[in-house]
Amino acid sequence: MGARLVGDADCIISSIAVLQDAQPGSISFLSNRKYRKFLKTTRASAIILGQEFLDDCPANALVSDNPYLVFAKVAQLMTAPPAIEAGQHPSAIVAPLAQIDGSARIGPGVVIEGDTVIGARVDIGAGCVIGAGCQIGDESRLVANVTLCHEVTIGRRVLIHPGAVIGSDGFGLANDDGVWVKVPQLGAVCIGDDVEIGANTTIDRGAIKDTVIGDGVKLDNQIQIAHNVEIGAHTAIAACVGIAGSTKIGSHCTLAGGVGVVGHLDIADHVHFSAQTLVTRSFTEPGHFSGNLPAVPTNVWRKSIARIRQLEETTKRIKNLEKQCWKKPSKDPAQDV
Repeated sequence: MGARLVGDADCIISSIAVLQDAQPGSISFLSNRKYRKFLKTTRASAIILGQEFLDDCPANALVSDNPYLVFAKVAQLMTAPPAIEAGQHPSAIVAPLAQIDGSARIGPGVVIEGDTVIGARVDIGAGCVIGAGCQIGDESRLVANVTLCHEVTIGRRVLIHPGAVIGSDGFGLANDDGVWVKVPQLGAVCIGDDVEIGANTTIDRGAIKDTVIGDGVKLDNQIQIAHNVEIGAHTAIAACVGIAGSTKIGSHCTLAGGVGVVGHLDIADHVHFSAQTLVTRSFTEPGHFSGNLPAVPTNVWRKSIARIRQLEETTKRIKNLEKQCWKKPSKDPAQDV
C-alpha cells in the first residue's frame, strides 16, 4: 500500500467501518480534518491516516500522504468480487454466430445478437442486451440491464452499472423548413480499458466517426455523452454532466456534478470544472474553472459576458482615477489646478 505501519503488525482486521461506528477488528481511515474529533472515541483496531493525525491516534496506524488512496486499495482487497461461475443461463438467448469465451458467464434473460465477440471471464448480468457486432474485452462486467447497441467495442476490465445505454443514436437532425429530418448515425462507440460507467448513463454512437472513451475514464450516474465526443484517458466525470456533440475533452480532467459542455469544443489535459459550470468555449491550458449565468435573451447575455471580461481592466482604471482624485495637495496650489 505504500503506507508506514505504526503499531502491532499481527493485528487481525476483518471489516471496514467509519471512525464513529468502528468496532474491534475494524479498519477505518481519516483524510478529512473535520472528522478528527472521532479519533478520541473510535474503537477501530487500525486507522489509515496522515502524519498530522498520528499523535491523536488511539489504535494501530497505517500512515500515508494519501490516506484515501490507501483506504481504496485496502477496500478493494477486502471486498474482491467472487470468481464468476462460467456458463450460460437457460433463459439467455444467444445468436449462433456469437463468439463467447468458455470462461464467461451469461446471466438470466440476456440477449446476445450475431457476430458479437465476448472475451475471457466476462460477466454479463441479468437482462443485458448486446447488439450485433459488439466486442467485449476480457474480465469486463455488465452488472444488469445494460444495453449495448450494435458495433460497440468495450475494452478489458470495464465495469458498466445497471441501466446504462451505450451506442444509442446521436441527436442528429437536419431542418427542412421547420420539419426535423433524422440524420443517420453511422459511427460506433469505442470504450477503452479499465473504464467505469455509472447507472443510467448514456453514450451516443458517432454520426460518422466513433464516439471514444479513453482508458481509465470514470463516469458517474446519469451522464449524457453525445455523438462524436472524445474523452481522454483517466478523466473523471460526476453525475448529471451533459456533453454536447463533437467536443474533445483531454486526459486527467475532472467535471463535477451538473457541468454542461456545449458542442465542438476542445478541452486541454488537466482541466477541472467545478459543479454546474457552463462551458461555452475551448480551454487550451490546464487549470480550475467555475461559473455560469442564468438564462437571458442571447443579445443581453453576449453583452454581459463582454462587460464581465472588461471588469478587471475597468477596476484598474477606477483605482487609478481614485488615486488621482485623492492625491495629497502640493505646496503650490497653482500646481494642483
